[in-house]
Amino acid sequence: MRKRGRGQDVCFEDALDKLESIVKELEKGELPLEDALGRFAEGVGLSQICLARLSAAEQAVDKIIREEKGQVNEYPLKIQEDEKC
Repeated sequence: MRKRGRGQDVCFEDALDKLESIVKELEKGELPLEDALGRFAEGVGLSQICLARLSAAEQAVDKIIREEKGQVNEYPLKIQEDEKC
């Protein structure tokens, strides 16, 4: 179930969509400085939410892999960022 709302209650997909929207808005360069700073701060918060969600997903995948293999060893998932990140 996907949570919606503000702060930590927002789901990954919604946070990412909003972050992409903010980036596009900032790239246009049409916002007054104060508005741009506010949007930037909002974007930083959204990026932290996305990173937390990705970290939780990575831990869940690691646990599933360990359980499937019947092993206690942890196999960290390497997430490589591309130029779009």
